[in-house]
This record gives sequence, C-alpha cells and structure tokens, in this order.
Amino acid sequence: MGYAGTSFDENDRKPVIGFDMGGTSTDVSRYDGKLEHTFENTISGVTVMAPQLDINTVAAGGGSILFWRHGLFVVGPDSAGAHPGPACYRKGGPLTVTDANLFLGRLLPDYFPKIFGPNENEPLDVQITRTKFTELADQINAETGQNKSPEEIALGFIQVANESMAKPIRALTEARGYDTSAHNLACFGGAGGQHACAIASSLSIGTVIIHQYSSILSAYGMALADVVHEAQEPASGILDDTAMQIITGRIAALKSRVTTALATDGIDEDAIQHEVYLNLRYQGTDNLLMVLKPEDNDFAAEFVKEHKREFSFTFPGRNILVEDIRVRGVGKATAIAPEAPQQELKSVSLKPVGADSQDNSSTVYFGGTGKVMTPVFFLKNLLPGSVIQGPAMIIDNTQTIVVEPNAAATILSRHVILDVKSFKQQKDDATVVDPIKLSIFGHRFMSVADQMSRMFQKTSVSTNIKERLDFSCAVFSPDGKLVANAPNVPVHLGSE
Repeated sequence: MGYAGTSFDENDRKPVIGFDMGGTSTDVSRYDGKLEHTFENTISGVTVMAPQLDINTVAAGGGSILFWRHGLFVVGPDSAGAHPGPACYRKGGPLTVTDANLFLGRLLPDYFPKIFGPNENEPLDVQITRTKFTELADQINAETGQNKSPEEIALGFIQVANESMAKPIRALTEARGYDTSAHNLACFGGAGGQHACAIASSLSIGTVIIHQYSSILSAYGMALADVVHEAQEPASGILDDTAMQIITGRIAALKSRVTTALATDGIDEDAIQHEVYLNLRYQGTDNLLMVLKPEDNDFAAEFVKEHKREFSFTFPGRNILVEDIRVRGVGKATAIAPEAPQQELKSVSLKPVGADSQDNSSTVYFGGTGKVMTPVFFLKNLLPGSVIQGPAMIIDNTQTIVVEPNAAATILSRHVILDVKSFKQQKDDATVVDPIKLSIFGHRFMSVADQMSRMFQKTSVSTNIKERLDFSCAVFSPDGKLVANAPNVPVHLGSE
C-alpha cells in the first residue's frame, strides 16, 4: 500500500484512510500528511519494538470464498488463490467476491484479456457464476423459507464483504478517537473501485480519491519511495526543562548519524528531512506513545493531547517519563511534481457528461434499484472536469470503477474523485430474520466488542488484564442474551 505521488491541499486538508483491495485480502491504513507508524506490535505473541506501517489486513479480497454457513453469509478468510482461482477463471474454483461482482455486472468480460481456462486462452466465464449462484439461492431459500433471487444473494455477499472491510477501518479510526466522516477514502487495488462507494457510504465518508494508477499503486509507490534511515537511543527520566536540554544535544547527534547514512546512499543534504520522536508514558503506567515533535517543541503538551485522544482521559499533575529518543531521516530519492486533487478540483472547469459521450452500456445490478442499464465510459476518453452522475462504470486498462446511483464521479488529470451520499436505509419487517442483515450486524457488533476489549487492555494497570487478557468484553441484548464477545477469556460471560 502506498501514497506516493499524491499530495493534498493544505487549505482543505482531510486525513485519508487508505483502502487497498487486492486478489486475496484488503489492507487499510490511516494517513494524515505523514505515513502513520506504529512502534510496538505483537506478532505471534512476541512484542516487537520497531517502526512499522500501521496497516491492518482483512481476508476479504477478490479471491475470498463465499460460504453459506449456519444460516449466515460468510466471506473468507479462505481464499481461492491464483489456482484454481474464482469460479469464473474456468479452473473449477469456488464462488468468490470476484464472481459476485462479475455476476452483478460490475465486471465486464469484454474488457478482460482472454487468459483463463486450462489453456489460458478463454474469457471470464459468466455462465458458471450464474449457475452456481442459482444453485446457492435455491439452497438458501429452501433452508430459510424466503424467496431471494440469485442477484440478491450475490449482492448480499458483496454487502457482507464490504462490512468485513469496514471493520478494520473503524478499528483504525473510531477505536483510536478519530471520526471517519472527517476523512477521505483513498482507494487502491484492482478491485477497490468496485467497492469504494459502498464502503465510503457505510463509514459516512463523503469523498473517495482514486489515483490513475490505483490498481498498480503499490508498484508505482515502490518506484518513487523515499530513502529512510532511523536512529534510536534509550532514555530514562522525567520529561522536564533540564531533561530537554540533554535530549536536545542527543537529538542533534542522532540527526548527524542519519544524515551521514543518507548521504552514503547518494541523497543530497538539501533533500533530507528529519522527524524527531520521543517515546513517552505517564509514571506508573506502561502505555507508551511515540510523540512526533510539535511545532512549538512542547512534547509534554503534545503527549497529553495524544493520550486524551487515544484513551479518553489524562493524569493531571503526574510526571511524564521519557523511554526512547528517535530521529527519522527521510531523503527524497525521486523528484516528482506534486499532485493535489483537491486544489485541482477547485480550479478545473466542471462539465456534466451525458449519455451521448458514453462508450458502451451494460446491465448492472444495484441494491434498491435492481438491474439498471448503465453507461460505460473509458477513462482515457474523459477530459479533466468531466462530471459523471451515477449509476455508471468507468474503466481503463487495469481497473473498473463502479459509480453507484447515490454517487457522482469527477475526472481530474491524475485522479477520479467520487462524491458519495449515504445510502437510505430501507425499513424492514422486524419479525423476519434476514440472513444478509444478520451477517452484516454480526460484524458491527463484533467491532464494538473488539473496541471495548482494546480500550480496556490499553488503559489497565493490572498484569492479569494487560498481558494475560484475563477479562471479557461483550455485547448483550436487553434480555441478557449474548450478541458478540471479544476474543478474551469467555468464562466470565457465563458466570452468574
């Protein structure tokens, strides 16, 4: 996942949630001007204190297998992989998210290369997806007594997949004190454009930013990536004026070290930027926060602010301790022209594009409207400033962008901007159990329980709670029935 080559208007700046949907999984991360790092992570039970990109991965990509299990719609974590791949690859694979998008008309086989089948010379197989979804619909209707069409079944799996992808986004934002509606959604990956509108609407995000190379942005970003060297030293003591005088001298020495290392890599000194961090915690706790040096150089005030956002409380008057000093040197390896989509959006002349400019049309199935004859536009034929009202499909050589009926697309020189409105909630019969809605809300309730568990663990001082996870967090119905529980010690939930 990368953000290389894209910048944002300083006068209209919003943090960005990166959403990268590939073949087998989806990665999400948060970006607010600098790539957000985590300096402590637990992998296989081992705590690693090293700078890492804060990326959450969920097994809900295009190759994730679709299941009907215990009366619920389930997407992943099993994957069809590259071989046999989705059913439409003509290799005997199972139904996947890709098959659901193809069956609903959100992928157009005519614009895919003919590289499928045993001899890798055939197009995508729409018929096999139609047959398999029809069989699955018959099974689900027989077990539930309902009468859902194969299209409704396929759309239900798409909605469950979208909720699976929205869950880690909420964990990166709402669980850490950020409001999702105050963000833009940056969409990457070959399959991202097919889900972006629905995920943004679910998260109350109004704007989706899609780069012209979004489907290959990881490779593009690697080619333009900065060269980085970091230096760190341990520290110990209370953060006060005397300590800061000593720390300032140590920071200067660390800056010299990373500058020398970057110069060895051929980076000019003028192209080097330094980021200074202090790893801080309140005395008597072990909740460390790596705090970036603020403009006013007041690390203590910045730590209190971050602690308030992260944990919702502070300890007024308690000493703040310094654990580590870190300097990150960033060298610009490649000079690229800045791309500010929000700035271009203000300066470009907008012009609605009608049906007379479409390159083709196709039948697409949308929730709430059913099958709709949808115009298809080639991205290369659209001029900057073109505004396309949904429903529509925008395609190029490496990606397909689905513009939902509640959205509009604005074409820029290097980006596509989607303006998304929240979906209107349909009123359902409360006496009827809908397996699709049940699966979706199952994910949402689990997200609530997980957020409770994460906050409880982070704010505790007990070793039993923080390390052994000897506690339980759960969501119950008004009559005391268990709805969702976090993966802690479940014995507490059954005690009276």
